[in-house]
Amino acid sequence: MDWFTAPDYWLGRLVFQRSLAAVYLVAFLGTALQFRALLGERGMLPIPRFVERVPFRRAPSLFQLRYSDRLFGGCAWTGCAVSGALLAGLDSLLPLWGGMLLWLVPWALYLSIVNVGQTWYAFGWESLLLEVGFLAILLGNDEVAPPVVVLFLLRWVLFRVEFGAGLIKMRGDACWRKLTCLDHHHETQPMPGPLSWFFHHLPRPLHRVEVAANHVTQLVVPVLLFAPQPVATAAAALMIVTQLWLVLSGNFAWLNWITIVVALPVVRFPAHPPPVPAAPLWYEGVVLAVAALLVFLSHRPVVNMVSRRQVMNRSFDPLHLVNTYGAFGSVSRIRYEVVVEGTPDAVPREDSDWREYEFKGKPGDPRRWPRQFAPYHLRLDWLMWFAALSPGYAGAWFGALVERLLENDRDTLRLLRRSPFPPDEPPRHVRARLFRYRYTTWRELRETGACWQRTYVRAYLPPTRLAGVAQRS
Repeated sequence: MDWFTAPDYWLGRLVFQRSLAAVYLVAFLGTALQFRALLGERGMLPIPRFVERVPFRRAPSLFQLRYSDRLFGGCAWTGCAVSGALLAGLDSLLPLWGGMLLWLVPWALYLSIVNVGQTWYAFGWESLLLEVGFLAILLGNDEVAPPVVVLFLLRWVLFRVEFGAGLIKMRGDACWRKLTCLDHHHETQPMPGPLSWFFHHLPRPLHRVEVAANHVTQLVVPVLLFAPQPVATAAAALMIVTQLWLVLSGNFAWLNWITIVVALPVVRFPAHPPPVPAAPLWYEGVVLAVAALLVFLSHRPVVNMVSRRQVMNRSFDPLHLVNTYGAFGSVSRIRYEVVVEGTPDAVPREDSDWREYEFKGKPGDPRRWPRQFAPYHLRLDWLMWFAALSPGYAGAWFGALVERLLENDRDTLRLLRRSPFPPDEPPRHVRARLFRYRYTTWRELRETGACWQRTYVRAYLPPTRLAGVAQRS
């Protein structure tokens, strides 16, 4: 079938596949380095406890069958190895069916991780990586030209990502309609980046222009993805530029990067396609059958998008094949941060020697400038932002975090930038306090060198010690 493939998009497919492999690599690497403290046998939300109460049909995962920290770590590092092989182009050296199976491996492994990852993996970009990763299995390798239907489905994903985000903003916070959200967003976003302070201090009229441009990019431009070339390429290029602007202004894990990756196969690069044989019949049958299934499953995201009660970042099936997306339907006006402190004193008092734990990414010391971590995902830091919004977001894991700090747990301390206690001298008590943070002004920055100014609000958790441990004199 001559219409089945689009040879002119072979270079776009190549760039897409290598870029997606890089995102997979970052995702698996972050999992391998962080899972023990978050999800391990002694983690804050242990996987064995989760699989006891959640059946396989609701959360299909390899770890529903058996779990150990060694097995989980092996899967995560295997994911890194396979992603590295895909990044190097191993799939192009295999027969078509072999390349498809190779792309199946990271998808299946990451699905197993996400489905037992609980709140640590409840982010929209996890489902987006899985949905796009599944389509990558069908995209083929150098033995065939890119299938038209898969290229269309990738555009359909990109459309839902951008258009869904645009709709949730217009239906959500009034500041998006008033063009004022960026008066606050750069200051209150989950994890600011090294340039966020400067973005916040841009002139307010420019903030209005940014918001208006965002509405155009998310509500108008996505429709042009389905226009003839070169209009579709121009639409994708504009989305890529917008995402790079967001990369500069904050730390959003790999959300911006995976969105850029999905836009790449829309672009028609100026290159002559190499000669390839016609696609085998079995391949055409598999692609068309799966595409028909995905189109059928798309009705739920469509219904959600047109609904006045639109929700964002939800999966409609346990395999994360078709999902709904969105970001920042509401924007916080005030930034709160939970500051965690410990003391070696046997009796905790207000004037005790309280020492602050330093996190890698979230604001802490007002003089410490934010660093760039994205596309790497600091999961504990992100959840600490939610914890500051409401203790209800942290109810399942914050107590376990405090307990691990009281134990000087090595795996937990590796998630932090610095612990104020030596490895053999854990704190006797840990407490948490809520502070209001705001960016300093230009004048305050020059006078103090601090990018943040913080004000105590209230106690978040009273001084706590390990249960059953007697106070030492």
